[in-house]
Amino acid sequence: MSVKTILLAAGGGNGDLVDKLAATATDIADPADAEIILAHVFSDAEYDEALDRLNLSPDAEVTPSAIAQRKTDVRDLVDRLAESGLDVTTYGRLAGDASRGERLAEIAEEVDADMVVVGGRDRSPAGKALFGSTSQDVLLESACPVTFVRAT
Repeated sequence: MSVKTILLAAGGGNGDLVDKLAATATDIADPADAEIILAHVFSDAEYDEALDRLNLSPDAEVTPSAIAQRKTDVRDLVDRLAESGLDVTTYGRLAGDASRGERLAEIAEEVDADMVVVGGRDRSPAGKALFGSTSQDVLLESACPVTFVRAT
């Protein structure tokens, strides 16, 4: 299977996973003909906090993609992937009434991704039940193969 388009999920708190996510995407992708779609899905509260930190009003003409590009972990991933010669496009999206994982699966379908790469941590069954799991939702909702990168 040729992997031309990889959706790389860049979630909040993935700072410790940046190197592992970048290495995984770089190992899978061929710089000559692959594209990385770097996606971050905001909760409404997270997006409002980002607008506040940037001193922007909710009415400002700014997109979730523009805000995602300003996130440290997203910038770090873009820099590491660019060093490998990969083409990177950043997508930001609001979760709205869906889970982050569902939105990531929607983006994967929109961009016709051949694979999704998502990072995460081990969590107890109770933790998953109480807080949900973006990685689990991506695994269940994506129409293409998903590679899970575990934090150490």
